Amino acid sequence: MSTEQKNNSKILLIVIILLLVAMGIAGYYIFSQKTQISELQEESSLNKQQLEDEYENLTMQYEGFKLNIKNDSLLQKLTNEQAKVQRLLEELKTVKADNKAEISRLNNELASLRKILKSYIVQIDSLNQANERLRKEKSEITNKYQEATRTLNEVSQQKQNLTEKVTLAAKLDATGISVLATNSKGKVQKKINKVEQLIINFTVTKNITAEPGERTIYLRIMKPDNDVLTKSRTNVFPYENKDINYSIKKIIEYGGEEVGVTMYWNVEEYLMPGTYRVDIFADGSRIGMKSFTLED
Repeated sequence: MSTEQKNNSKILLIVIILLLVAMGIAGYYIFSQKTQISELQEESSLNKQQLEDEYENLTMQYEGFKLNIKNDSLLQKLTNEQAKVQRLLEELKTVKADNKAEISRLNNELASLRKILKSYIVQIDSLNQANERLRKEKSEITNKYQEATRTLNEVSQQKQNLTEKVTLAAKLDATGISVLATNSKGKVQKKINKVEQLIINFTVTKNITAEPGERTIYLRIMKPDNDVLTKSRTNVFPYENKDINYSIKKIIEYGGEEVGVTMYWNVEEYLMPGTYRVDIFADGSRIGMKSFTLED
C-alpha cells in the first residue's frame, strides 16, 4: 500500500472516530434533555397538586371559621370568599400542569386569598375578644342581679316576718268567756226548753300595740250539728278569703286598754240539746272560743 493510501486510511479512521464521538455526545445530550423534561413535567405536576391541596386547605379554613361566626355580615363575606376559592380550585383542576402562566396566576390568586383570610381572622379575633368581654360583663351583671335579688328577698322576708310579728302582737284577744242560758227575766235556766236568751260575756284584753279606734266584734254560735245560729243568711263577714255567717255583731271603742263586752242572743228557734261553741272574731282573726252544753 502506497503512502498516500495509508494517509487516506488514517484520515477516514479519524473521521469515523470523530463521528462516533459526536454521536455519543448527541445521544447523551438528547437523553439528558429528555430526563430534564421528564423531571420538569413531574415537578409541574407536583406543583399543581400542591397548589390544589393549598386551595382545598384554604376552603376548609373558611368552612371552619364560618362554624363559629354569629355575625351575619362577616359570615356572608366569608361565604363569598369561600365560593371564590372553590371557583378558582375548579379552574385550577382544568389547567394543564405545564401551563406555567396559568399556574403562576392561580398561585398569585392564592396569595391574595390568604391575605384576605388573614384580615378576616383579625376581625374574627376582635369579635371573639369583644364577645368574651360581653360574656364577662353579662356574667358580672347576672351575679350582681342575683345577689341584689337575694338581698331583696332577704329584706322582704325580714319585713314579712316583722310584719307578721307586729300583726300578731297587735292582735286582740278575748278571755274570760262565759255563756249564760237565761229566761226573759235573766234567770239562769238548766232545761233547754226554758232558755229564752243566751248572754255571752268576755273581756278584750289590754294591748298597747293594737291600733286604737272602733272595732267590730263578730260572734258565731255553732249548734251541735255545726250549723251557725243566725237571724239572716245575709249576715256575713269576711274571714280567710271568704264570707261566713255570724250570729251577733257589736261595735266597741278600743283604746288599747282592757274592755268588757256583753252580747245577747234572743232564742227564737228550736235549740237541740248538746254541745255548742262560741267563736269570737275581730280584725279578720278569731280572738276567742268557748264551748258550752245545753241539756234537755
